[in-house]
Amino acid sequence: MYVIKNGLLYTMDQQGVIQADLRIENGKITGIGKNLPIEGAHVIDAAGKIVTPGFVDPHSHIGGFGGNGEQDLNESTNPLTPEMDAYHGIDPNSTDFDYAIRQGITTSCLAPGSANVVGGWVFAYKSAGKDRVVKHPVALKGAMGINPKGVYSKKNQTPMTRMGIAHVMRGYLRKVKEYMDKKEAAAGDPEKMPAYDLGLEHGIPVLKKEIPMKIHSYMHDMMTVLEIAKEFDIYVTLDHANGSSDFYEELQDPHVKGVIFGPTSNSLFGGEGGKLDYWCLKGLEERGVPAAVMTDGPVSVQNMLIFEMGEAVRWGMDPVKALGMVTCTSAKIIGVEDRVGSLTVGKDADVLIWTKLPTEYTDAILETVLIDGEVVFQKEA
Repeated sequence: MYVIKNGLLYTMDQQGVIQADLRIENGKITGIGKNLPIEGAHVIDAAGKIVTPGFVDPHSHIGGFGGNGEQDLNESTNPLTPEMDAYHGIDPNSTDFDYAIRQGITTSCLAPGSANVVGGWVFAYKSAGKDRVVKHPVALKGAMGINPKGVYSKKNQTPMTRMGIAHVMRGYLRKVKEYMDKKEAAAGDPEKMPAYDLGLEHGIPVLKKEIPMKIHSYMHDMMTVLEIAKEFDIYVTLDHANGSSDFYEELQDPHVKGVIFGPTSNSLFGGEGGKLDYWCLKGLEERGVPAAVMTDGPVSVQNMLIFEMGEAVRWGMDPVKALGMVTCTSAKIIGVEDRVGSLTVGKDADVLIWTKLPTEYTDAILETVLIDGEVVFQKEA
């Protein structure tokens, strides 16, 4: 048991920002309030410190990409590999998770890469702990634009173009719908059931609106995704999403479960990657569109979430709302808000202790990280 005493808690829930103690027992937050009893507890003095929820990275590939170009999350053999599952491509002992902890990431949404139009199931995973799977699946991965084009144009096969990608994605969803209809018509009769197809099975939760499609998309490709979402009445998240500021009105559509922006870099690429609009994060938030930022790890630098939140603030976003992009909002977008994303009694005790608010001060230092109520990082004095 731990009691974190006298910290300034950014709870990221209805309690807001409060000066209080935080009690942790059996991996959960069990109390928030003034002068909580400390008998039998390990006490962490957080006087003068900032206490936030652990960061939730809503788009990552850590643990699935190694050195020397090795990777286990891009099955680049067919534009449709919905039967794949990122769970089977992750190395839990990867040092990527240690790096994640040091930038405050306690939960990552781990996805297949974007080589294929439909790439497989996505799941949420803790950076440390004994029972690290938070939710499986959280989404079905999809991709538009440069990545599938880059893979399959070299093989001289469909999809070589954006129109080909849209055709392939629509065709897959149509097959899932037909498969579902056949299963329903069979009414449990094994002789009438269609042949079992794992790839189509993985699409059923999408058509039932139980999970979204998580789609790599930029600029005008996002409108293609939205057309497909409306056509099949599914939820989508738009991941990377450069150019979102061009489509504020369209992105308020209820089929858009969230926009996950980033990662940003020091260079742009032509066409779909030709606009880097940090200001879209404030614009989306003002219009009620859930917006978050990502690392796309291990592609990006170690402190990418801090950098992206800082850029959002520099372009006018409130620092507390910016913090929400990697806590409560990102957790909600990937469907794990019942477990993580806020300092709330009953939720997992994933907690960060800072010297200052990281979305407001560039010299803020992360001192302590707890995951499931256990200290997994402590900055040396």
